[in-house]
Amino acid sequence: MPVDFTALRLVEVSRTFGRRRALHRVSLTAEAGTITALLGHNGAGKSTLLSIAATLLQPTSGTVKYGDTEARQGGRDLRSRIGMLGHDLYLYAELTAAENLRFFAKVYALDGVEARVDAALDRAGLTTRRDDIVGGFSRGMRQRLALERALIHEPRLLLLDEPFTGLDEAARGALRTRLRGAREAGAIVVLTTHDTAAIEGLTDAAVTLVDGKLAA
Repeated sequence: MPVDFTALRLVEVSRTFGRRRALHRVSLTAEAGTITALLGHNGAGKSTLLSIAATLLQPTSGTVKYGDTEARQGGRDLRSRIGMLGHDLYLYAELTAAENLRFFAKVYALDGVEARVDAALDRAGLTTRRDDIVGGFSRGMRQRLALERALIHEPRLLLLDEPFTGLDEAARGALRTRLRGAREAGAIVVLTTHDTAAIEGLTDAAVTLVDGKLAA
């Protein structure tokens, strides 16, 4: 049975790569139904923290808990409750929009695949482009599709790394609307950005990382 949880908690989390310290004793709590922003310049440790929260990296020290469950205890069931949108959009350029969503729906062994695909394309504003190859899409179109790919299994925890990068104002507005919808559905949303204007009026909490540490 999939793991469910209503909070993500990082306690004194550190991560080193050889002699380089990417994170140093970071503590953070994000609750269901909230959007939390991780702010900071490039190299501040935001992407590393997000990768740890996604279970893609293990912390060198400290604890990451999803409710009462730690990453090593949750395994595949825990990962099925996490959606991730990174710099790599994880879309197959040679497939159509519908084929991409259908593939990921089947990866998660979801029921009602075609209905989910149709609904996701509608939310992304891509219904009329459903049978077009993704390699010909604009950045904004691919970003909207990738967000639906990350949300198709209705994750409890949604992690987004610089999701506003390269988007025009219309695409930014669509993304903000979709993130508000995820929050209203009870998701824990954590995103990184260096663009504070993009998240104005959107987030419930924000923290700033400086050289791997939480700023005061």
